[in-house]
Amino acid sequence: MSGWIILDKDSGVFSRSAGARVARLFNIKKFGHIGTLDPMATGVLPIALGDATKMIPFVTELNSGEKEYLFSLKFGIETDTIDTTGDIIARNDIIPTDDQIRAVVGDLIGDIMQIPPKYSAVHINGARAYKMARRGVDIELPARPVHIYDMQYNGFNGASWTFSVRCSTGTYVRSLARDIAKKCGAIASVDMIRRTYTNGFDIKNAVRLDFLENLYNNGADIGKFLMPIDLGLGDIPVLNLGVMDTELYKHGGFIRVAMPDTMVRVYNGSNFVGIGVVNNKQLRPKRTI
Repeated sequence: MSGWIILDKDSGVFSRSAGARVARLFNIKKFGHIGTLDPMATGVLPIALGDATKMIPFVTELNSGEKEYLFSLKFGIETDTIDTTGDIIARNDIIPTDDQIRAVVGDLIGDIMQIPPKYSAVHINGARAYKMARRGVDIELPARPVHIYDMQYNGFNGASWTFSVRCSTGTYVRSLARDIAKKCGAIASVDMIRRTYTNGFDIKNAVRLDFLENLYNNGADIGKFLMPIDLGLGDIPVLNLGVMDTELYKHGGFIRVAMPDTMVRVYNGSNFVGIGVVNNKQLRPKRTI
């Protein structure tokens, strides 16, 4: 059994742990996911099970890596993790006005240089930054380019200041919150992050882990929530092979085809066979299922 579960991850769960729990429900050892979410964050986490893991590079390459988030922050406190799960390292009473916040948000749209949080999965000399930070190592992370397609300030909800953002892969929402506050002459930490879209996967198609586990524990069929292996590959052209050519393709054989040079999704009828590359009228296997 292979395919995708589009998970709506709960807060307090590590992305890898969430994937492992989903894999156990389907009795599958091999799994992976697209786009790690912070433990405190919720929202879309695409989980690939079995042979669907072979499609992760193609899904991420095919899609722009664009992501969408809702997030909120609290002014007046700064933590070591830039979210409210961390240890408070500074406090003040500076609260920016709505006009100040809107002006700053507008300034952050476009190509920007962003410094990732010290508590992040960024590699520093072969080690994860968060592991070094936990050991008390003083690290300086270099700024790196990211793109903010759009960001909106959605107002104060009585407890926090709320925002929505559409951004490129590699963008850290916690860093955005830090930079919004800094440009306002304030400090802040995130108290909510929710991813609503990533790499072509939308929150409207997501299912919660506790819902799946409750169904499983009650003997219900959870297989209906397993999406097909070729999900997210829709813009790659289709090439359909007969039975003999399919077997040859699966065993690494080259097949003559009347197609221009391109990457293709290979099928035998309705059965997805894998990803191939057509070069000089020859189909060559790239990933087979």
